[in-house]
Amino acid sequence: MVTAMHMSDGLVNAPTSLLFGAVAIVGLAFCLFRARADLDDRTAPMAGLVTAFVFAVQMINFPILPGASGHLLGGALVAILVGPYVGAVCIAIVLLVQALLFADGGLTALGTNVTNMALIGVFTGYGIALLLRGLARRGRGGLVATAFVAAFVNTVVASLGFVLEYAVGGSGGAALGTVFGLMVGLHALIGIGEGVITAATVGAVAAVRPDLVYLLRGSAPALVRKEAAA
Repeated sequence: MVTAMHMSDGLVNAPTSLLFGAVAIVGLAFCLFRARADLDDRTAPMAGLVTAFVFAVQMINFPILPGASGHLLGGALVAILVGPYVGAVCIAIVLLVQALLFADGGLTALGTNVTNMALIGVFTGYGIALLLRGLARRGRGGLVATAFVAAFVNTVVASLGFVLEYAVGGSGGAALGTVFGLMVGLHALIGIGEGVITAATVGAVAAVRPDLVYLLRGSAPALVRKEAAA
């Protein structure tokens, strides 16, 4: 059974693990610094909730092909709900707990997994969401569509992080072209499931408390106007 996206020990050599471990540390340090400005009475409780939600849902694998399964990455989800800096920290916490307590992803691969899912995935998802924010502000349908597209793209781009790391120092014995085709192909399928879960979750939050959606801050979208009028 092939599962994605967690990397296990031994897929890349020690220098590559150390390199991307350093990338993860520097990236998370910057996110922690910037996250202080985003944490408030709304964001802090939501951050705890989305961390717990992503942790729980990542433990559930859904089938995508015979012999292959995937799970939620959560990058676009956390970025849309709590912002990219807080969101990256949330995903990193999930990955750390999973590696330490459940051996889901190797400890030597923690830096690569954080780089792929907490940094590349979160910031790609938020970048796509920002590009589509005009659509998201039109109403819940636009927000749901934005969440789906952002989640799909963040899943595929995060898989390219794996390919890059394998190109730098892969030790699995497979050809780079094979790794590229397998990772991108599988994660394009996983991205559909990721998009559905993200869209449904963001839509559910927006239906009850659109003011808690980070992506909608600083504007008066139709969702927030409707909530205020009610």
